[in-house]
Amino acid sequence: MSFREDGEAAVEWAARYLERVGELPVLAQVQPGEIRSRLPASPPEQGEPFADVLRDVDDILLPGITHWQSPRFFAYFAVSAGEPGILAELLAATLNSVAFLWRTSPASTELELLTLDWVAQLLGLPGGWHGHIEDTASTSTLAALAAAREVTGRNVVVCSEQAHSSVDKAAKLLGLEVRKAPTDSEFRLRPDALDLTDAAAVVATVGTTSTTSVDPVPAIADACADAGAWLHVDAAYAGSAWVCPELRASQEGVERADSLVVNAHKWLFTPMDCSLLWTSRPDDFRRAFSLVPEYLRTSDEADSLSDYGPALGRRFRSLKLWAVLRCYGREGLQQRIREAVRLAALFEGWVREEPGWDVCAPRPFSLVCFRHEGSDEHNEQIVERINRSGEAFLSHTRLGDRYVIRLAIGNERTSETDVQRAWDALRAASAD
Repeated sequence: MSFREDGEAAVEWAARYLERVGELPVLAQVQPGEIRSRLPASPPEQGEPFADVLRDVDDILLPGITHWQSPRFFAYFAVSAGEPGILAELLAATLNSVAFLWRTSPASTELELLTLDWVAQLLGLPGGWHGHIEDTASTSTLAALAAAREVTGRNVVVCSEQAHSSVDKAAKLLGLEVRKAPTDSEFRLRPDALDLTDAAAVVATVGTTSTTSVDPVPAIADACADAGAWLHVDAAYAGSAWVCPELRASQEGVERADSLVVNAHKWLFTPMDCSLLWTSRPDDFRRAFSLVPEYLRTSDEADSLSDYGPALGRRFRSLKLWAVLRCYGREGLQQRIREAVRLAALFEGWVREEPGWDVCAPRPFSLVCFRHEGSDEHNEQIVERINRSGEAFLSHTRLGDRYVIRLAIGNERTSETDVQRAWDALRAASAD
């Protein structure tokens, strides 16, 4: 078959998958090693038709896929790759741009800068910040802390005990010490407990992973200013919600950040991976990362985005984000985020009204933390039963040393019916 015919078959496969993903078991129903055992141990000697690849995707790989695109994927932070972004990924792979210098991909470089400016406007961020794309928030946080170390010459990073583990990993890679600050009854960092005498940076979180709690950024910014510490704001999940004016209370104080991360692949419906990193101090990022060997020297009077982060080679990630922004628009993004928040509020109400169930944390966005009466083992069994059934996929956390169930809504295809099915499954599993 020709490239066009294979391409049509691939797009048809993608369209059929998105139409039927809600019918598939959300969590992969296989055992470790099962997928590999069904594949040849050695590569083929002769080339095979692409149709055989699609066949094996269906027959062998699909049973081993946990379906993040499912409308009943409620674990971690539910995400979805919008169709415009999926198609733009095809275009980016076709162009195969490698934007380590401006001249190696002027369009990729300039579109990335423009698109980050667009998103900043949509989210109500300060004008004039420099933005670029990294793969994930883990890399964005690593880059921010490397810049903080460069600027301050210190080796301590402070965050709350609810901060994402990417802070610990970045500190480990950079040789920094992590100091955890306690949180209040709503799982927010306590500014009065900060000790910043030797801190290079403080990571304030807007939308923590366990509960989506919002650290008091204004007070933390005051403490950073007094101590000369870098303020990095991790809004990887919740920052996207700022496209809705009624959800911008959590943005208070962010305008004073030295760096900020928001993941477009979480709640801006852009295919994985696309992490947006802004800084109000781009010159400090350049000092931390710019390294230009002779073979990369050019006469171009233009920035190379590789000067602002750890990677040299850079994919054309902005193309998929640009496609999503153009095809959804501000109104489309707002509609989808508001619907996720509405469904989470609806589910929270069902939990509060049902005897034997408790809501365990405030719900500022679209994550509900809850548990059934009884032991941790009982609640763990509830989650395991549902996940193994394939009906939905849930995750958990620990709050106050208790096992707590998390239900995160963020997929654009999730409907009230999907949330009701999850609730019915929870109640049934709790009674077993």
